[in-house]
Amino acid sequence: MRAEFLHRASALVPVLKDRAARTEQLRQIPDDTVQDLTAAGLIRIGNPERYGGPGTDLDLIHEVAWELGRGCGSTAWCYSLWATHNWWLGHFSERVQEEFFATGPDTLFSSGLNPLNGTAKRVDGGFSVSGRWSFSSGCDAATWAMVACGESLLKMTWFMVPRTDYEIVDTWFSAGLRGSGSKDVVVKDVFVPEYRATDPNRAGDGDWTGWDLHKRVSYRAPLRVLAGWDLAAPIIGAAQGAIEEFTARLHRLSGPGRSADSVPLQLRLAESSAEVDAARALHRADIQEIFGKAARGESFTPRERARFRRDKAYGVKLAVQAVNRLFEGSGARAIMEGEPMQRFHRDVHSASHHAALGWDVAAEEYGRQAATS
Repeated sequence: MRAEFLHRASALVPVLKDRAARTEQLRQIPDDTVQDLTAAGLIRIGNPERYGGPGTDLDLIHEVAWELGRGCGSTAWCYSLWATHNWWLGHFSERVQEEFFATGPDTLFSSGLNPLNGTAKRVDGGFSVSGRWSFSSGCDAATWAMVACGESLLKMTWFMVPRTDYEIVDTWFSAGLRGSGSKDVVVKDVFVPEYRATDPNRAGDGDWTGWDLHKRVSYRAPLRVLAGWDLAAPIIGAAQGAIEEFTARLHRLSGPGRSADSVPLQLRLAESSAEVDAARALHRADIQEIFGKAARGESFTPRERARFRRDKAYGVKLAVQAVNRLFEGSGARAIMEGEPMQRFHRDVHSASHHAALGWDVAAEEYGRQAATS
């Protein structure tokens, strides 16, 4: 089954390459691409089995994102978020899961996760939620949004809001990931019932709703430990796309005295490909370690949590370094709009700016834990 899903993702890569320029022009994922992702069953990988999921887990979402990123970074980014969001939903109450999937297994939601951008006041039966959240990737194709309110990342609540209860404001004019449609979502004094709320810091870490409902090993690991790998995967995929573009360009320019015979360019390709392979291997190994600990019912120490955050950010750092090296060696034509290399370069850099992937914070936290515990 895994091989079949990866085959379907690989088959979409040339299609996504052909649509990449149009995706950027639209500043959102084209409808035909959304249809291709759903027709291939790729979105459903994140779904619990009772809602049409194939019985796979998050690691397959990451591998599909690696594949799709070879063709279009924006599409891989939105895909990874949509599919992972549907996994996140498994941590919510059964009632909201039933509501969400009532429209079918390919229902999508976007998110706004900065808790300081919203307020939630307790009212009878739930909350009155207001706020404006930026960077809601893939919101145009979604029929729900999940927004965060609270004092900080450690003290917040996630709320599920249907499309009728929020507005999308087109603010997405970006340097990279232009096709992700990461616009603003605005909620104004909307009532959100109690059952559409959850504490992400307790999900899989004291709150066992996901495990009780779905018996899926990923629901036995803290959501916060598994969050963010879905952001790293498309970056690694896009970096692989840059390697393939650089390699193809060398093949086109082969012959005596041509670029393919340049030892400096060969060295750039060797080092960059090693970095991306290392990023992918680190990503895969950490996810399998997390799943293994969850399957054994083991807890996650503060140092282990910090190490996973370190590794996630370091894999992204490796991917950025790899693409930078290739872009610098791609010559003047690489800056032209029609060249895929410049798009990979912009997409990787833009995605790496996500707050969950910053190296400095992750490195400092791990260093502090390692030095004092």
